[in-house]
Amino acid sequence: MTTTTTLTSRYTAVWNEPDPAARRRAVAELWAEDGVEYTETAEHRGHDAIEARITGAHDQFVAPGGFVFVSAEDVVTHHDAVTFTTHMVPATGGAPVWSGTVFVLLGPDGRIRRDYQFTSEETGTRVAVTELLARLAEGDPDRIAELFADVVDWQLDWPAAGHPATPWIRPRSTRADVVDHFRTLNACHAPDSGGGAAPRILVDGRDAVVLGDIARTAKATGRSYVARCALHLTVDNGVITRYHVYEDSLTVAEAFTG
Repeated sequence: MTTTTTLTSRYTAVWNEPDPAARRRAVAELWAEDGVEYTETAEHRGHDAIEARITGAHDQFVAPGGFVFVSAEDVVTHHDAVTFTTHMVPATGGAPVWSGTVFVLLGPDGRIRRDYQFTSEETGTRVAVTELLARLAEGDPDRIAELFADVVDWQLDWPAAGHPATPWIRPRSTRADVVDHFRTLNACHAPDSGGGAAPRILVDGRDAVVLGDIARTAKATGRSYVARCALHLTVDNGVITRYHVYEDSLTVAEAFTG
């Protein structure tokens, strides 16, 4: 490798490489034998470990056809140090769902000795919120609750006394409460009645706002409703610590009371 442009392009390409043999060769060419890749939670030392790490990411994100990794083309060099940004974007196009800052130290032969990856705070928030929306669409209460902290700042924009026709609306504060909330919510609605327009996600650091609507059918009355909704979420260390819901409670209550 003679230029940093070559380095960054080959670094990004190896995460998209579908052929295991070609991927193995690329790892050997990019990283020194004793090279190490560090993430916030793990280290991968040597060619075998680095290859396993890249293969795992490829199998999870790239092979199914959902995403590809691209370079932001913002490389900066300083002696034997190189830093640049990589994005994971939908294969069909669109905004990044993950972004990472890469900082590498090169050896005399131009191969990577140390590789540090930093996930941006906003990216971590967006990833957690996107996963929450996917699990809400699936409707499994236990899988939804896995994304929440042990203790949650939970608030729904309803009267404090709630409403007798909507028993899922009550104070919550723990992950177990989250499971109960979504189980009760499911029990009160007709199966397979979920829906609504594609939500809009706005992210600012640890905080996110989700704007959209909820389309469901009340099991007790058979009445369908569409209620506008906004979520204010806070993500800390990959889990949701704040869940504030602002929705059209009148429309929901009317659907359940007839």
